Amino acid sequence: MRSLRMIWILGGFLAVSMIFSHSSAQEQKIWTAGQYNFSDELGGFTIRSISGTGSADDPIVITEELNAIAPVTLVIRTEKLEQLNPTTEEGGILFHLQVRTINGSGHPWVEFVFELQEILGKPSDYGDGLSFYQPGDKTGMIHSNLFATYDDNFEPYDRMIFRDGKVDPNANASFDFPVGDFTPKRTFYLVQEPRIPST
Repeated sequence: MRSLRMIWILGGFLAVSMIFSHSSAQEQKIWTAGQYNFSDELGGFTIRSISGTGSADDPIVITEELNAIAPVTLVIRTEKLEQLNPTTEEGGILFHLQVRTINGSGHPWVEFVFELQEILGKPSDYGDGLSFYQPGDKTGMIHSNLFATYDDNFEPYDRMIFRDGKVDPNANASFDFPVGDFTPKRTFYLVQEPRIPST
């Protein structure tokens, strides 16, 4: 009888532990800045902090850590779609972003790619209104502390590739750029891909 009781108690404890672990794993912190919410819910990286309003003088600053060399996806949402004004920067259609990325992958990065997607897994195209401020003058808006140059490719996708630099393991790289969404949606995505030296 004592053995059966111990098995019942241990079984109940394990069941409660599994439920608690499952619910904890599903909990995701939603970070808010400006008109938008940001989430690392799709995995592969961790947001450490976020601040700012999104203006040129006060960009949204996201500090994150990437733990592998596989592409990761930042989820961006707004609950204030009806408040967005497509003619003003303050309306949230154009916001300025600074991504501060810690290289936790254990490998050096020699390029870093950003790609916008309105539909997850499908590259943004010219007609969806989402871009790295494609129609505007981006002079002085796009730069990195560790990469000297970048290429912006707008067809058949909205993608930026930072080059001519290196991010050693445990080092921090920062990237500044604008994001424009002139036909705003409640959710869109920013794919990030570190690239290592070819062998």
